[in-house]
Amino acid sequence: MTTYFSEEHEWITVEDGVGTVGITDYAQNALGDIVFVELPEVGNSYDKGDEIAVVESVKAASEIYTPVSGDVTAINDALEDEPALVNSLAQSDGWFYQVKLSDTDELDDLMDESGYKEFVAGLE
Repeated sequence: MTTYFSEEHEWITVEDGVGTVGITDYAQNALGDIVFVELPEVGNSYDKGDEIAVVESVKAASEIYTPVSGDVTAINDALEDEPALVNSLAQSDGWFYQVKLSDTDELDDLMDESGYKEFVAGLE
């Protein structure tokens, strides 16, 4: 399964037209200790680039933007009780939501893992 990355530090893996989305390890590290995650509503539709969630950390609040267009099919309820999952398991159990992609061609605009690592290296 391929993981794609956005310049806003979101990741997405896609299986059977459904993407699982979260923030990267780089993003959670920059945010610091995460204390609250506001997730989207299941059933809502979003366009690529729309604000879809909010993460609050001890440092600041940060908006999360969807890397693809589609309908939210599930959210990670575990984050309501344990938002720190994003810190410890950002790119696995700390996922935010799942989305039924409305246009798989949008994935072409995202980076693969090596492209993202190169992008992040250019930020430091």
